[in-house]
Amino acid sequence: MISSLRGTVTHVGLTSAVIDVNGFGMLVNATPQTLASLRTGETASVATSMVVREDSMTLFGFPDADHREVFETLLGVSGVGPRLALAVLAVHDPEAVRVAAASGDDKAFSKVPGIGPKGARRIVLELADKLVPTGATHTAATSAGPVWQPQVLQALTGLGWTEKDATAALEAATADEPDVAARGNVAEILRLTLRWLGQDTGRAPRAPRGGGAGTTGTGSPTAGTRTSRSRGARTATTATADDDTVAAGRG
Repeated sequence: MISSLRGTVTHVGLTSAVIDVNGFGMLVNATPQTLASLRTGETASVATSMVVREDSMTLFGFPDADHREVFETLLGVSGVGPRLALAVLAVHDPEAVRVAAASGDDKAFSKVPGIGPKGARRIVLELADKLVPTGATHTAATSAGPVWQPQVLQALTGLGWTEKDATAALEAATADEPDVAARGNVAEILRLTLRWLGQDTGRAPRAPRGGGAGTTGTGSPTAGTRTSRSRGARTATTATADDDTVAAGRG
């Protein structure tokens, strides 16, 4: 069982990353928050959980052992697979999951894409005696803005865009296609925003707030430069996005 990895990050995609450990490229599936903390070319450490099936062995990565513990506990719930367990941690931090389970807050789990009311109630019932709150500070599920917004912004900044550019692009992309935003699928919204940044449909980019004609207020490149960079980013991540089940999908 591989419980942790430490090595050089060689690739960061939408739903996974590759970490070189002594010459072995280890593919690790993770939440957008975890992936946003990884930088290509830098050394990183992640806690991992290996899920073994008849036809595959898959590694899932986490920032610490606490996230891994909650992930593995979620796998013990009937009907919850690794992808859905990862989706829960993409929306709630470990302590928020413990609080929701202990208090019987099935609505908190209903906020996770892929979990309906019945599934949420089943999760609460099965986790009631397995997860106990520790009293640590956690991110509330009812924080301002959509639950997917900070996750998408973290992924975009992790891919190289400034927070201002990422925010403007996200607002414009979801305004153009509100149905995608309403579904709340993190990976789907991220791909939509990357397409908008890449100008695939020939739209003129929205002028960044506070920026001049050549750069944004933070000195970031012009829209043309972002277009070139975003296309490169999408090329690097397309294979991963197509091959992996999205983080917020069904387990």
